[in-house]
Amino acid sequence: MERSLLYKRRIVKHLYFSNMLSCADLSDKIHKSIPLTTKMLSKLMEEGTVTETGYAASTGGRRPVMYSLKEDVMYVVSVAMDQLVTQIAILDMQNRNVTNTELFELPLTKNPDAPTALAEKINEIILRSGIPKNKIAGIGIGMPGFVNSVKGINYTFLETEGVTISQYISTKVKLPVYIDNDSRLIALAELKFGAARQRKNALVINVGWGVGLGMILEGELFRGHDGFAGEFSHIPLFLNNKLCSCGKSGCLETETSLLVVIEKARNGLKGGKLSMLNEQELSANNPEKAFINIVAAAGKGDKFAVEILSEAGYNIGRGVAILIHLLNPEVVILSGRGSTAGKIWQAPIQQALNEHCIPRLSVNTEIEVSVLGYNAELTGAAALVMENYEREEIKNLIYENRMY
Repeated sequence: MERSLLYKRRIVKHLYFSNMLSCADLSDKIHKSIPLTTKMLSKLMEEGTVTETGYAASTGGRRPVMYSLKEDVMYVVSVAMDQLVTQIAILDMQNRNVTNTELFELPLTKNPDAPTALAEKINEIILRSGIPKNKIAGIGIGMPGFVNSVKGINYTFLETEGVTISQYISTKVKLPVYIDNDSRLIALAELKFGAARQRKNALVINVGWGVGLGMILEGELFRGHDGFAGEFSHIPLFLNNKLCSCGKSGCLETETSLLVVIEKARNGLKGGKLSMLNEQELSANNPEKAFINIVAAAGKGDKFAVEILSEAGYNIGRGVAILIHLLNPEVVILSGRGSTAGKIWQAPIQQALNEHCIPRLSVNTEIEVSVLGYNAELTGAAALVMENYEREEIKNLIYENRMY
């Protein structure tokens, strides 16, 4: 019975990531025979979890029946955090919102109340949704900082006494909780559902209040030995004597983060730069709105707004040039909050690559802007839960076996 449940969970996981699969496809993915896979699919259809969705396209011969998950069979609570703002939404098995995305200010730096506030907000949103907790597969949380996803620890933010942040929220909400670094979850979203889906080697740049990096190497998300790989923000690139949030000076972040973009825009206006922007639209108290206003102005052709975004893009490109020399990726994907600026980033980044890259190394590397955009972290947080969906059952099986 227990192994049957494990196989069914594997099928559910693969249908979530692939949307539609045939019995033969599923048999390959779960490494079980076609008769066993057919039996598990029959059980899942009886339970109302899986449904037939027609036939595959003809390739000659009999067309196989395709299967997919019912979108409302279960849900995932998805949490996307940065240093200043947190988004929470409940998604179905098609990654569609079943609640509005709730955005609220939750500063993480030197805020001992942040874990409690986060757990309370998650509970509030679940309660308001009316969805019973037994229909929620788990909670996925993307967060900035040095995150060990295996241990469930954030070494930078969200300190909890005596327990990990994963354990703390799980205890408060009574659901499984999985955490990872925000940039890695954005890369996971691109790998499973976005621009990196058919790519073996891709770099995903998270342009936000810092500049994060998620690496997909040989088709797998790369986390590094301790789970901290991808601290792109802190490459020492400038002799600008500007203090970084990490305590060092001259890091990439000091010339490229969206907070720096906003600050440069504000200083430019004070210095007499002509723009459709005004200082009230660039308030330091609301950086989220300030960046939206800069992007909107650039989209309308505002020369000053385009200039400051292009300057940041060029400097990001200098950092990307180093990554290309080291890793020779197939594609570099601009994702996260900053990707809402769209193609404005591409030309200055390409210019930096033209100037700083050996042509033989960069000629076949594409620069793409994510279609997932600002939703990438929420999508990645949901994907994190479903990546762990079968592992939760494996943990239960190991525990039960130890009881005997």
